[in-house]
Amino acid sequence: MQRIAGWWDGFELWVAGLPFIPQFLVVLVGMVPISFAIAFLLDRGLRVVFRVLRRDERAEPMPVVAERPSVGSGVR
Repeated sequence: MQRIAGWWDGFELWVAGLPFIPQFLVVLVGMVPISFAIAFLLDRGLRVVFRVLRRDERAEPMPVVAERPSVGSGVR
């Protein structure tokens, strides 16, 4: 674990020492795929949990109730 922590500390120091634009690009290239992977895994995991809890069935749609037009709308 110490080796991983040491490597990560060195990587952080390297990124922090870069000028802003390269620093932004390095973080962007790393974080966008990781964020998509986390979102994908959460989506799949929650889908499985909802299936196990039998909550995956779609709820019955609510009936649409026609609203009365507001005063001054010109509709009679």
